[in-house]
Formats: sequence, C-alpha cells, structure tokens
Amino acid sequence: MQIAVCVKQIPDPATPYDLDPETHFVVRPDDQIMDETDTFGVEVALQLAEANEGTVTLFSMGPTGTQQGIRRALATGADKAVIIDDETLKGSDALTTAKVLAAAIAREGFDLVITGTESTDGYTGVVPQQLAELLNVPSLTFAKKVEASADGSVRIERQTAAGYDVVETSIPALISVTAGVVEPRYPNFKGIMAAKKKPVDTVTAAELGVDPATTQTIRSVEPVASRQAGELFVDDGTGFERIVALLEETKVI
Repeated sequence: MQIAVCVKQIPDPATPYDLDPETHFVVRPDDQIMDETDTFGVEVALQLAEANEGTVTLFSMGPTGTQQGIRRALATGADKAVIIDDETLKGSDALTTAKVLAAAIAREGFDLVITGTESTDGYTGVVPQQLAELLNVPSLTFAKKVEASADGSVRIERQTAAGYDVVETSIPALISVTAGVVEPRYPNFKGIMAAKKKPVDTVTAAELGVDPATTQTIRSVEPVASRQAGELFVDDGTGFERIVALLEETKVI
C-alpha cells in the first residue's frame, strides 16, 4: 500500500517571527517545524503502513529550509519526502496549493492520501476536499479512527457534533484526520540517523505542470483588539428583558 501524507513546515509558534512590510507575508526562517496537526496524519499513515506492508511518502509545499520538520517525520518512520519549493508559489491560495499537491502525489502514485483537517497558519480547511476532487477519489473527512481492511477498503469514524458516523469506501481514497486521533510517536536515535539517508526530492511547479497563477494578497495586518470589560447588570427581576434586548441587538433573534 502506497500512502501519501500531506505535511507542512511552519515557523515555530513559540518563536517570534517577522512579516514582510510590503506583502505582509510571514518571513519564513530556515528552521521550521512540522505543523502539529500533521503529526497525527503521519502517525496514522505509519500505523496503516505497518499493518499493510506499505510505504509512506511525505508531500510538502513551501520553502525547504533546513528540512527540520520533514526530517523529524522521516525519523519516525516515513520512507521518503517530496518538497515542492518554488518562489512562484509564494502567496498561493488554497486551490493552487491543492493543485500542486495533487500533481506531485499523482506523479508518485498512491493508494491512500492522509491529511490533517487544516494547517494552523492558514486555517482554510478546504485543501483536503479540493485535493480529493482533483485526484478523483472519495474524501473521508474528520476521521477520529481509521481502519484498513485486507479487501482493499478503509473504514473511519467521522467525528460529528452528536458523536460519530461510520464511513467506509474502497481505495484509492483520501482521509483527513482530526487532532488526537492517535498518539504521535517520537523519533529515536536510530530513526534520526536513518532519516539522514532517506531520499528528499525537490521539485518546482513547472516540473509538475502546474500554473501558479492564482495567488492571494494580504491587504493589511492589525493587532488583535484588546478585550473590553463586559457589562455588569444587577438582576432586579427584569434580567431576562436585558438578555432578550442584547440578543435582538446582535440579530440572534
């Protein structure tokens, strides 16, 4: 079973970073970590590969840097990585990102694609679904449990507000997993040393045949407004009237 995992390298949220004064984009440092949401996808892929004699290939779009995040994932057991590092992709919107990842994954071949639900530095939450459409495979979303059968099918428990739905399909397919679906493993010394020899291919949008024409712009960035003190209301028996009035003001009712 060939398993593709979409991962993203991001600046360490615990480390201060700068914004480009003209574009307002984050100036990405060479040292970047793997997005925490993607660690769950990597672990799910590793467990499925171990149970089905499969391979795990990482796919990441963005600056290569020192490959800190990628190498960590390789050290936990992934077999190889493909990084799409192309200056022309800077500012790409969600659909362009999905097109690039889809082209890279299709070129390598796959049985399953594993993703997180959304990246913590983008929060669009639509790339997994777009990716499934571009690859023409079923999309199983918000998986909190994943199982693969010997008959070539996958079964998930899809998290919902009321509990979960059980969804099953044949492969190939795409699965987006929620945070906490599994406990990600830590790389050991042997894995860290082995990761140094694992292949990491770097490609461009042109090599994948993708036109990076669709980009997004950031018009401005402003600090989050400080929280204002709430209204203190002493209930004299008419508190419900004040609540109704507030709900009407905010057009909730």
